[in-house]
Amino acid sequence: MTPDSPAAPAADFRCGYIAIVGRPNVGKSTLMNMLIGANVSITSRKAQTTRHRITGIQTRSDAQYIYVDTPGFQTRHNNALNKTLNRTVTTTLTAADVVLFVVEAGTFGEADQQVLALMPKSVPVILVINKADQVKDKAQLMPFAQKVAALHDFAAIVPVSARQRFQLDRLEVEIRNHLPQNEAVFDEDDITDRSEKFLATEIIREKVFRFVGDELPYTSTVILEKFEQEGALRRIFAAILVERDMHKAMVIGNKGARLKEISSQARLDMEKLFGGPVYLEVWVKVKSGWADNQAGLRAYGYE
Repeated sequence: MTPDSPAAPAADFRCGYIAIVGRPNVGKSTLMNMLIGANVSITSRKAQTTRHRITGIQTRSDAQYIYVDTPGFQTRHNNALNKTLNRTVTTTLTAADVVLFVVEAGTFGEADQQVLALMPKSVPVILVINKADQVKDKAQLMPFAQKVAALHDFAAIVPVSARQRFQLDRLEVEIRNHLPQNEAVFDEDDITDRSEKFLATEIIREKVFRFVGDELPYTSTVILEKFEQEGALRRIFAAILVERDMHKAMVIGNKGARLKEISSQARLDMEKLFGGPVYLEVWVKVKSGWADNQAGLRAYGYE
């Protein structure tokens, strides 16, 4: 049975939570966005962009897939934030019905091994070999898959290219095979359990990292100062909080050009996701000390 086949009997409808885990920057957020057909989890070239547990929902005629995108599991720096992010990963694993263990094609190192060691024995784990399109010698994919497969009893192994949607239909079929028979948890039109306010801040944060690059610390955050809705129009006022004046200058750019681009691209993404016009104003502010930083972290669940 394929995901787009006619409606299945109610007794065979399946629904469950699918945890997407892996080391940073293997394409977990891109994979989830492509599976559900909407950008609900932010992506960028900067590793460790995802800080939160993001839920994406895809409802088919015979199943509801509830994907949970997690932060990349941290192995390098044992600081408070990374400990919190890692707890998010391990907690998500314990509640999952299926786990997608995502690795980058041709690369399996110590960080991947440490994530693999977290896999629960009682939950089916599917090995997803992402970025398969970037492997020049496709003959190397099979021995690579066999090497990783020897390390765990995987329920299935699926090479994919999330960006090109290569083999995502096959992956969806494999996931459904291991989902429990349950009624749908969410409405058919739901694509995430996150609020529009949360999604707005995440979209802005993605554009900040995309346009500013690696020079901006991860502690830079985005807060909403006002979110109003008048009919289909959403009026959004947000602040980008940075650590230092030099970071503020980076985000603003020459004569405000970079901040204008960040705001413009964020507004376009919001309009596409929210399905209506958006009026967006964004400022850049320097955090005033450790207390403000802690308050900002608490607002995003980093206590």
